Amino acid sequence: MSHDGKSVSRRGLLKNAGAAGTVGLVGLAGCSEGGDGDGDGDGDGGGGGGDGGDDYPALGNYPIDGDTATFGFNVPKSGPYSSEGEDELRAYELAVEHLNNGGGWVDEFEDLSGEGVLDYEIDFVEGDTATDASAADESASRMVQRDDVIMFSGGSSSAVAIAQQGVAQREKVLFMCCLTHSNDTTGKDCVRYSFREMFNAYMTGQALTPVVTEEYGDDLDFYQLYADYSWGQTQQASMKQFFEEAGWNEVDSVATPLDTSDFSSYLSEAQSSGADVLFLNHYGLDGANSLTDAVDAGIDEDMEIVMPLYNRPMAEAASGAIDGIYGTIAWDSQIDNEPSNQFAEVFGEEYDGRSPSGPAQLAYAQTLQYAAAAERAGTFYPPEVIRELEDYDYDNIGMGEETMRACDHQAQRAIPVVRGLPESEQEGGNFFEIVDITSRDDVGYGCDEGPAAECELGEYGDE
Repeated sequence: MSHDGKSVSRRGLLKNAGAAGTVGLVGLAGCSEGGDGDGDGDGDGGGGGGDGGDDYPALGNYPIDGDTATFGFNVPKSGPYSSEGEDELRAYELAVEHLNNGGGWVDEFEDLSGEGVLDYEIDFVEGDTATDASAADESASRMVQRDDVIMFSGGSSSAVAIAQQGVAQREKVLFMCCLTHSNDTTGKDCVRYSFREMFNAYMTGQALTPVVTEEYGDDLDFYQLYADYSWGQTQQASMKQFFEEAGWNEVDSVATPLDTSDFSSYLSEAQSSGADVLFLNHYGLDGANSLTDAVDAGIDEDMEIVMPLYNRPMAEAASGAIDGIYGTIAWDSQIDNEPSNQFAEVFGEEYDGRSPSGPAQLAYAQTLQYAAAAERAGTFYPPEVIRELEDYDYDNIGMGEETMRACDHQAQRAIPVVRGLPESEQEGGNFFEIVDITSRDDVGYGCDEGPAAECELGEYGDE
C-alpha cells in the first residue's frame, strides 16, 4: 500500500494560500479549546470536517486534497532494532485495515466508525529509519514533504524518535511516538507536535527498584553497561538514581556503542568489578547479544543480572538466557483484560497465529488514538487534534486507566514488571512471567519534577 507519486508543489501552494488568504482565521482557530479531556468523546473541537477549509487556515499538510488521508509509518527495517520494526509495521497495517473496514479496537472505540476517518479513506506510506537518527530525519521529512502525510508514527530508538519529533514540530505535522523510552523524549527534547504512550526510563526505575531490591536484598553494589545514546544515557542515570536511593551503590557504568555484536570485553570488566548485580541497559538485538554473551561467560553464576527494558522479539532472540532475568515491558499478550485479549486475537488471526509484541501494541494504539482524536475534533487541523489528545483520559488499550498528560505529552500509565521464563517454559509465545503490574499511582512525577521539569512543548502553530 505504499504510494510515493504525490507532488511537492501542492503542499507549497496550500501553505502560500493559507498565509495570504486566511490571516483573519488564525485567531478564531486559536480560540477553540478542543478536547475536554474527560475521555467521553464529546470534545467540542470545532467542525469543518476533514478539509475544514472554511474554519481553519492551511498548516503543515492540512487541508487534505482529495478523499484519502495518508499516514506515514517510519520504522527500523534495518539495524539492531529491525525485529521491533517488523512487528510495529504489522500492527500499523492492521490499524489501517481496521480504520477503513472495522474490526479490532475500532469496533470498541466510540469515536471510530470503521469507515475511514472523518469520511476519508486511510492510506499509508512506509519508511526505514535504519535505527539511525539522520536516516529517520530524512525519511520523515520525505514523508511530510513528498507524500503529504497528515500524521506519522514510528520509533524503536529514542534518538530516532527525538529526530522525528523535531521534524514534526518544524513541519507542523503530528508525530505519534511508538517505541521510545528515553527520559528526554518527553523531557528536554519534548515538542508540542509529538505524543508518547510508552513510559520512560525514570518510570522504569520507579517500577523496577522495589521488586528487584526485595528479591536481591539491600545495600548491594551494582555495575552498569548502557547503550551510548539518549536512551541508554537516561536509562543509566535513572537506574543509578532510584537504586542508590534504595540503598545500593553504583561501582561503575560504561557506555557501549549501538550495534555492538560482541560484548565480551565489556562483560569481562564488569565481572572483575566485584559488583553484586549487573545492569544491561541494551535493547533489541544488542540486548539479546549482551545478555546471551553474559550467560555464556558464566557471569550469571557470579552476579545477578537485570535487563531494565525487555520486549518479545528481544527475549525470543536471547532464548534461554532470559531465565530469571528481571525487567519491564511495554505490554504483553498474557495481560488478561478485554482490550489486550482482543488485540492478541485479531493480530494472531491476521498473522498466522503470531503473538503481538509490546512495540506492536504501541503502534496499533497510537494510530487509533490519533484517528479518534481527529474524529473528536471534527477536523484534521493539527492544533485541534493536539488539544483533543492533551489531558485525555482513556482505558481502552489494555493497560487500565491512563491520561495523556498535557504538560509534557507523556502517558501516565501502569508498568508491567516481568521475569524471564526458562527455555522449557517458553511456549505459545510466552517468554515472561508477569511479577507485578505497577499502578500508575506508584510511578510518575509532577509537571515540575523529573524529566517534565525540562519540557517546553513549543507552539501549536495557530497562535
